[in-house]
Amino acid sequence: MYSIKGLIFCCSCLLIAGCTIGPKYVRPSAPLATEYKGNKDWKVATPQDAAIKGEWWKVFNDPQLDALEAQVNISNQNIAMAEAQYDEAYALVQAARSSFFPILTVDPSYKRSHGGVGSSSGVASPSGKNVSQTILGANVSWEVDLWGKIRQTITSYRALAQASESELENARLSAQAQLAQDYFLLCTYDAQKKILDDTDAIYQKFYNLTKNQYASGVAAQSAVIQAKTQLEGIEAQSIDIGVQRSQMVNAIALLIGKPASSFSLPTLTLPSSVPAVPVGLPSQLLERRPDIASAERTMASANALIGVAESAYYPTLTLSASGSFQSQRSDLSDLFMSPNPLWSVGPALAETIFDAGLRQAQTAQAKAVYNQDVASYRETVLTAIQQVEDNLAALNILDQEKQVQDTAVMDAQRSVALETNQYKAGTVSALDVITTQAIALNDEKASATLQGERLNACVLLIEYLGGGWTAPR
Repeated sequence: MYSIKGLIFCCSCLLIAGCTIGPKYVRPSAPLATEYKGNKDWKVATPQDAAIKGEWWKVFNDPQLDALEAQVNISNQNIAMAEAQYDEAYALVQAARSSFFPILTVDPSYKRSHGGVGSSSGVASPSGKNVSQTILGANVSWEVDLWGKIRQTITSYRALAQASESELENARLSAQAQLAQDYFLLCTYDAQKKILDDTDAIYQKFYNLTKNQYASGVAAQSAVIQAKTQLEGIEAQSIDIGVQRSQMVNAIALLIGKPASSFSLPTLTLPSSVPAVPVGLPSQLLERRPDIASAERTMASANALIGVAESAYYPTLTLSASGSFQSQRSDLSDLFMSPNPLWSVGPALAETIFDAGLRQAQTAQAKAVYNQDVASYRETVLTAIQQVEDNLAALNILDQEKQVQDTAVMDAQRSVALETNQYKAGTVSALDVITTQAIALNDEKASATLQGERLNACVLLIEYLGGGWTAPR
């Protein structure tokens, strides 16, 4: 009894006196600009990747997009995979925590034997008699965390679980952003298809006009052939847009976890405006980026593993106890009666004397991994800054280009009307009209493409800021 009490007292003292080996984790600094070139009033923010981003896509005010985005979080398989990886990481934390507690095993056994005449066996029994032997044993083993090895392991796994959670958020954000990009590209295809259809009607009227002019002897046959060639070309472009549209619908089906063969979308309208970027937006950068949070948590995990590697230089103390009850009678009622119990208690101290530099190499490896993670973290921050700068610049420049292009479209449409009237009057050739019509068509398609690029840049900016304009609360 006194031996057990003393053992418990010693264990308590060891736990209280236990220390943690390894460097204390401090988040390394990362290179940050004082402001963004594309946006003023920038301030450095505190990482808040866990903040709820909300349904950021609703800034586009598109019900069809809202309905599709709602399905991404439920059915996207990449998100489902990231969720399973997070569950795995959390299970590793739970498994590491179990090392704080003793391991208890039991090994009951029963044996019946017969001793022949003149036989010798380990069980004292009269020759020629049947003997029953029942043993109920139990063992307890507990590794005392003197140097913080278990604590550092748990810290490492906990940081990895947090990194996995950030990766889950990053997978969700990436899928949502990819869906929005595909959706607006599909809108662009539909807008271009409408332009082609409207142009086809115009070309058809001009083709009919040239045929009438030819029948009247006013126009040459070559004018009819040129008008027909232009009409056939526009019809070929319309078919090609249909192929691209079909592929984009299939891509959206994959993102929302539906078979492409059973998914379709109606003709969409390209939004005429792009959400305005609020002043001071880049202050959200480090607060909203889940990939930056994941890189930082990976650093913390690697730092803890340095302590795990360094703890191998110190001895390991294991406390163990075992006990059993043994009976050689068929009646089990006296199994727990004296003098049947057997027990033993004792500590074991293990220390590696020589390992040919193994522990030193393992510690150096852990430090090297940490340094790699530091560099990766800083690179992630630099990349984030670049991505925000790129898309702020894209939005600003594309906005100016769109205004110029819209002016070109209006001028081209007026030019087509003038050229057509002059052709009817016989003052210009059919080729002049066809050339002007081709310029107008290219300008209209370019305008639709620019609008799609503006929407895409807006989506990317939201993604690179971690999701939405709203500051975390």
